[in-house]
Amino acid sequence: QVQLVESGGGSVQAGASLRLSCAVSGLTFTAYAMGWFRQAPGKEREFVAGINWTGGSTYYAESVKGRFTVSRDSSKKTVDLQMDSLKPEDTAVYYCAADLFGASRDANQYDYWGQGTQVTVSS
Repeated sequence: QVQLVESGGGSVQAGASLRLSCAVSGLTFTAYAMGWFRQAPGKEREFVAGINWTGGSTYYAESVKGRFTVSRDSSKKTVDLQMDSLKPEDTAVYYCAADLFGASRDANQYDYWGQGTQVTVSS
């Protein structure tokens, strides 16, 4: 049974930081690229950050570049998203996802998804 479980979301003021974590089980963690996506009410799901299977390459949406950092830990089978300088525009449900065939900005390429964790940023 493949499970991706996000945690770390919450409600914060603009300028604050949050660290999201995704715990992965039921798959060969090192065979998958991992991505973070977010979806606000009434909006399409959008790419936030990605990391390849080795952790050697990372990719970010322009809107979060310089503020968010994605990392993975093979021993703990987790992928984290450090979010700094949060803005109200970052408010969304954040999802982690696993892609067997490589990192992608396209949500349709991902094989497994977590349940999401809510991030709310107030001004």
